[in-house]
Amino acid sequence: MQDELFEKSIETLELPKVLEQLAGQAVTEEGKARALALRPFTDADDVSRALDETTAAVELVSLRGTPSFSGVRPVAASLQRADMGGALNTRELLDIAAVLRCARGAMEYASGSEKKTPIDPLFRGLTANRFLEEKITGSILSEDEIADAASPELADIRRHKRATAGKVRDILQRLISSNQSKYLQEPIITQRNGRYVVPVKSECKNDVPGLVHDVSASGSSFFIEPMGVVKANNELRELEAREKKEIERILAELSAECAAHREDIRQDYDFLILLDGVFARAGLSLRMQGMPPQIVERGILFQKARHPLLNRDTAVANDLRLGEEFDTLVVTGPNTGGKTVTLKTLGLLVLMAQCGLHIPASGESRMPVFRRVLADIGDEQSIAQNLSTFSSHMVNIVGILREADEKSLVLFDELGAGTDPVEGAALAAAVIEETRSLGSLVAATTHYAELKVYAMTTPGVENASCEFDVETLAPTYKLLIGVPGKSNAFAISRRLGLPGHVIDAAGARVSAENVRFEDVLTQLDRQRQEMEREKSAAAQLRRETEEYRRQAREYRDGLEKERAKAVEKANAEARAILDEARQAADDTFRELDEMKKRRKEEEDWQRVNEARAGLRRKLNEAEDRLGSAPRGPELPPTRPAGRGDTVELVKMGGTRATVLEVKKDGTLRLQAGILKLTARQDEVRVTEGETQQSVKKVVERAAHQLRSLGASPEVDLRGLTGDEAVVELDRFLDNAVMGKLQQVTIIHGKGTGAVRRAVREHLKRSPYIRTFRPGRYGEGEDGVTVAELK
Repeated sequence: MQDELFEKSIETLELPKVLEQLAGQAVTEEGKARALALRPFTDADDVSRALDETTAAVELVSLRGTPSFSGVRPVAASLQRADMGGALNTRELLDIAAVLRCARGAMEYASGSEKKTPIDPLFRGLTANRFLEEKITGSILSEDEIADAASPELADIRRHKRATAGKVRDILQRLISSNQSKYLQEPIITQRNGRYVVPVKSECKNDVPGLVHDVSASGSSFFIEPMGVVKANNELRELEAREKKEIERILAELSAECAAHREDIRQDYDFLILLDGVFARAGLSLRMQGMPPQIVERGILFQKARHPLLNRDTAVANDLRLGEEFDTLVVTGPNTGGKTVTLKTLGLLVLMAQCGLHIPASGESRMPVFRRVLADIGDEQSIAQNLSTFSSHMVNIVGILREADEKSLVLFDELGAGTDPVEGAALAAAVIEETRSLGSLVAATTHYAELKVYAMTTPGVENASCEFDVETLAPTYKLLIGVPGKSNAFAISRRLGLPGHVIDAAGARVSAENVRFEDVLTQLDRQRQEMEREKSAAAQLRRETEEYRRQAREYRDGLEKERAKAVEKANAEARAILDEARQAADDTFRELDEMKKRRKEEEDWQRVNEARAGLRRKLNEAEDRLGSAPRGPELPPTRPAGRGDTVELVKMGGTRATVLEVKKDGTLRLQAGILKLTARQDEVRVTEGETQQSVKKVVERAAHQLRSLGASPEVDLRGLTGDEAVVELDRFLDNAVMGKLQQVTIIHGKGTGAVRRAVREHLKRSPYIRTFRPGRYGEGEDGVTVAELK
């Protein structure tokens, strides 16, 4: 009885129609049959696994399409016969090859994914046999044709067969072309009983010696095998017999190989059917744009749920809740308002999810797993069983109360209808209470006002209604949870043209309590509509606010990016100026080196070295301050700079310079230490009453000291021989030691490398040298050697 009632509910909720759509997505015949026979799982782990498999298949289909399952047919019976020693026919062998081909294709399909999925075990269960697959397809071209390459013996037989047949045709062709052609009915070559013959006129049958194999229906033609081709025809028949025997041997050999791998082939077939079912579920999900619900312990929440059998473009999406704040939902409202569709949607989505199918609802949906879904929906009066509408409903209700438990979802449509309204309402409330006491979740539709009051006054029971537009006399199919519905019978009747005095007379018959109750419902509905409008306005305001926030965030990010670009650009320009300053300083050093050579005997080597190091240290410190100094506040503009003014270079961190000249285009020619620069008015700030300092003073002081002092930190040995270079190197190292230099640079060039080798061999032996190395990039690389003195 339990299975019958559950199956009846499945039929009532129209799950088989959904399964027909699922079968349409399957490729194999057995996959289609299994889809139609699919029934809901009742274990939460099984439901979660099936939903995860469907989700994984949807992701794979979206990335790489669907694997091919075409050509997969049942092979179990063929494999069993082959295992018993039977020879399979060409069709059966080709079916086995198709299974192997699809298994190989599915394995290649799965190998392209590095991400682990719940359907990986199905792919790993496949064991393709490419050797056997290609042996079958290479031997059998079609159901009616075996390839010559199936075996060397078959190829040899067919070669002789073609040669013999050609010989027979040549003999008969000569007969047709000779003077004996006058005896022929037609100058053609044909076959009878597998032997080549010619059609001879009946009156001339004795003129062509040979064997008669057939006579035409009219008796006018005798099909005679001339004696000249009898031997060749005999040979041809022998070759055909050998060919048939060889084909039978080939098929038997292929069958034996299939029998040897029967377990793997049977397993491949089973896993391919399972995969076909999983990808069929994925195809149905993509078709109806479904999502997997989350499986929870208790409480149904289907957000933006649509009935899967309705047109998705016109079906109204509703939020369905049951089992969290309340365990019973009483849906009221006028006929054709969508109450029954709401009930069916709730039950059908539960059944679909428990079959492992995605449901047409949002991804935030959730539900528990039910042991059974029991539904009493529709008019099931039976004349044969002498049952009225009320009686048939009551039979279903009795069965439901017998089977319902805490793992059941129970759906009642028009509960208590078909009998006296007072008794029907009381009976309906009692049935709902009994079902609740069993622990089941309940959803029921009704017209009874008493049940509306029952839902409003009973904890755990909630009213709901399907909205109805009285002005247009059309339902909106929108479910309103928490709001009881009105029958709207008087309003609908008035709109349809029923005379007013009839409606007034009917109203007079309605009790005062019912009138007040309907007035309360009207007021509640008016307040609900006002709240809906305010909610919509608030949602619109929230969306606009979010948009403004997004725009402000993008604007702020844009400003940050522009600021970063400006800072980077300024730093780059400042570095370029420092590079120019460093180059100018190096030029000055070279000039001072020349002066040092002329005053070598009078110079103080230590002072020159210290001055040189000090100047480089100041330049390096200036460069470090450029990269690390924080960006100061924006300063107000000053008056335009004129000739002789002291100005600060904004992009160089406030470096001072003197204006040498104001050009016609407004640009300034500046003197910053030893550097001469060009800048725009907006790139400088005038400093009133201040003198020049910084780089110029340092360089001038260094230049003054280096003109009177200096021990050269480098020596140029290019153009000398190895021996000359060693002598000059000794003299240079003596001076460097006397000048207390820490590091020296020896320029020897690249050339043939002779001078470089002589210099470095000498440095290894020199008592003055602690260590030495080749020059780095920017120092001259392998054309110089940098040595550190002790």
